[in-house]
Amino acid sequence: MCELCKAGMNLHGASTSRRNFLRGAFASAATAAFLPAFLSRPAAAQEMPAGVGEAGRRTLIKGGHVLSQDPTIGDFTGDVLLEGARILEVAPSIDAGDAEVIDAAGRVVMPGFIDTHHHQFETALRSYLPNGIMFADPTRPGEPTYLDDILGKFSKVYRPEDVYIAQLFGGLSQLDAGVTTVLDVSQIHHSPEHSNAVIEGMQAVGRRGVFGYFEGYGPDLRYPQDARRIRDEYFASDDQLLSMLMGGEVYLPGVDPMELWNIGRDLDLMVGLHVVGSLGMRETMDKLIPHYTDKHLFIHMTGMSDAAWDRAQEVGAHISLSVPIEMQMRHGMPPIQKAIDMNMAPALSVDVECTMTADFFTQMRGAMTLQRALANQVALEDGPENAPALLHARDVLEFATVNGAKALKLDHKTGSLTPGKEADVILLDATALNVAPINNAPGGVVTLMERSNVETVLVAGQIKKWKGALVGQNIPALREQITASRDYLFETADVEIPLFD
Repeated sequence: MCELCKAGMNLHGASTSRRNFLRGAFASAATAAFLPAFLSRPAAAQEMPAGVGEAGRRTLIKGGHVLSQDPTIGDFTGDVLLEGARILEVAPSIDAGDAEVIDAAGRVVMPGFIDTHHHQFETALRSYLPNGIMFADPTRPGEPTYLDDILGKFSKVYRPEDVYIAQLFGGLSQLDAGVTTVLDVSQIHHSPEHSNAVIEGMQAVGRRGVFGYFEGYGPDLRYPQDARRIRDEYFASDDQLLSMLMGGEVYLPGVDPMELWNIGRDLDLMVGLHVVGSLGMRETMDKLIPHYTDKHLFIHMTGMSDAAWDRAQEVGAHISLSVPIEMQMRHGMPPIQKAIDMNMAPALSVDVECTMTADFFTQMRGAMTLQRALANQVALEDGPENAPALLHARDVLEFATVNGAKALKLDHKTGSLTPGKEADVILLDATALNVAPINNAPGGVVTLMERSNVETVLVAGQIKKWKGALVGQNIPALREQITASRDYLFETADVEIPLFD
């Protein structure tokens, strides 16, 4: 029987007796009185507290499920106290009567995600290459590829204004998804103006980031010599949200990788590079073994020799894995088990949005399910005593946070909820329809959540997203700009937008 009928109306709209109607109404009221408050009336939304992140101002994030990512602190339902940009205290209960309070009941409170490799300049090309691989394959005639189309066609027609809006729009999108730190690997440095646009776009987002100075193309190219100007002009201070990394690729025609690595050393910068076995880099990487250092970040590390892995481990080099992309685009099998076996604590990265989403829930699930698939198959074929240990949700949370901070040499600032570090904090809604009731906090984050659960985001104590909405951003206007940039890039590259291909 329909609800209207129960309340006193039949299907044709005729009234039942007044007595029956009132009896139903009183019964409904009595039932409502026994419902929990959150079911019987809407909860009042908390107003965004003022002054959070300002010097000397204290903020108490209260009553959340805290995943600190710091083994000396542990995990518990409790509080996180901030003062200005920094974390002051993390404990089950904190008395801070003078602090602004953020009610975190029913929320997971944890450090923001750290993306250690993202080509943000490609934001306008999102979803263009969903079925593509890196390089041409004779069995796929006419199919666009990453090297031929993304780098070979589109990247060469970028203007500085296209670079800027891609950085801003893509960065805000990740901030919205709880990624508070990024290494941007923009191979788009066609001129000093393009490089400036990358940096200024990253600055406009207002999140922590590492500017990766990689190659470009064209007559106005100043790579790699412009590294010194950029370092002096934008990165003279380490006391800011942005820092710099030197691109040190080994595949650039006519460029000695040691020249790039030495620039990084001279400027006291980390050196990052793609290491992809399917592109024939194994022999070159073996020749460079004596020059590996703890300031190297090896991205992908597919198909490399045991000697290269041994040397990387010996010197304390870092590994960034882009597991979904590596599986999708023919980089080679993601070496997640190799990194674990070598005790090299990998970090995670999203790589390219022309092919795959840049949210970190996808990255964590991809890493966890691949490792467990490989290990489970060994257990089935050779017995569980011969299989690698299965990754846990807590393991991939470390990959996504503190390991990323270590890989970027930022673990003194971020990656865990540790007193003294800067307050890069996210609040994830565990009361949402896709998560409640939460029974295991790490598991809930890794196996159930997605970007819609990212409710509040702070970077260096500043609120960047509040109760589901980015703060101070005109997204419709920015969407018009990124769409106009997309239209220009496709028209200039003479490529049709493949909307229904």
